[in-house]
Amino acid sequence: MNNELEDMRQQMAALKKKLDEQEIVNDRIIRQSMKRNVLNINRKYYIVMALGLFMIPYGYWVFVKLSGFSMAFWIGTSIFMLVCVANTYITGRDLRADSLIQDDLLEARRKVARAKKRDSQWLLVGIPLVVLWMMWFFYECTTTESSEGLGSIPNEPLAWGGVVGGIVGTIIGLKIHFKTQHQYEEIIDQIENLTASE
Repeated sequence: MNNELEDMRQQMAALKKKLDEQEIVNDRIIRQSMKRNVLNINRKYYIVMALGLFMIPYGYWVFVKLSGFSMAFWIGTSIFMLVCVANTYITGRDLRADSLIQDDLLEARRKVARAKKRDSQWLLVGIPLVVLWMMWFFYECTTTESSEGLGSIPNEPLAWGGVVGGIVGTIIGLKIHFKTQHQYEEIIDQIENLTASE
């Protein structure tokens, strides 16, 4: 009887050890997956910030130098780009912390949920700003004569390019936005899975 009881204890201890080891492996796998999602979101944010900053000098060359648009339009466009860059930087600030995945998971979940909410709310500001910018762009196309110098852009084709670019940009932007939201949701779900098992 004692031998059977001892055997059962040893089997239970071995099973518990195996389960603990499996939990450690699962924890490591989930944290690596979370880290991958965070890195992908950060990479997108860095690209958006770089493009926004690049658009300031590029916009001057295309809109003012080549197309003859007003300086006010370029300044407005530059401010819009800076607002986009600042919002992207603030939204991703918590994700850039090296300790996000290693720290307290409840705190990490709170930070990721806050970044997800900010990213989602940006559409409420970004879409009206894009609509206003596009209206101003078309106004500039219809009221400005492009310069006749070498390499100048006729404003009618530029307006059509703006239409096509606006449609394509909207589709790409929304696709990226919803993919980013999905990645945020994956991180939150993974954190909840880990905290539920602890």
